[in-house]
Amino acid sequence: MSSKAFAYLGGLMLVGLIVMTCASIVGRKANELLHAMQAAGIMAAPAQWLLDAGVGVVKGDYELIEAGIAFAIFAFMPLCQMTGGHASVDVFTNRLPARAARILQAVTEVVFAAVLVLIAAQLAAGTLSKLGTGQTTFLLQFPLWWAYALSLTGAVAAAVVGVYMACLRVAEAVQNRDILGAET
Repeated sequence: MSSKAFAYLGGLMLVGLIVMTCASIVGRKANELLHAMQAAGIMAAPAQWLLDAGVGVVKGDYELIEAGIAFAIFAFMPLCQMTGGHASVDVFTNRLPARAARILQAVTEVVFAAVLVLIAAQLAAGTLSKLGTGQTTFLLQFPLWWAYALSLTGAVAAAVVGVYMACLRVAEAVQNRDILGAET
């Protein structure tokens, strides 16, 4: 799967979370209104029917947001790494000679790759730990390892992309020529 595909999946997750959050907020306010209508005796039967139908907050919305946002963040990381989309301060590096800039970029990419591999390894360990303990979320009772495993897919992709980019940037520094260019 490509880094763009992961980014699209992350975007779809964010859209889904936004829709769910809006539905939860509207449901919460509608629930409050229906309870007030029922207490005041204004259209009490229809208000009760809607309350019985489940109009209200989305159950477990915080749990779903927590898991979904974690996945979205990790889903965007491969594309960010591939395109060099991380924040950088170029005031100093713009004045460096080309060779020094390539070496600095190679060192930066190697550090990024190492950090991404470490994150993926720790997330894999966390996934196995949650799988082994059988922990579940409080409200929805879905296994925590599901959220960890979902995030792990993006973290592994980011680590693979990070190592790939580090290898290319090191090759650029060693050969003292652009392979990818300053902006990929």
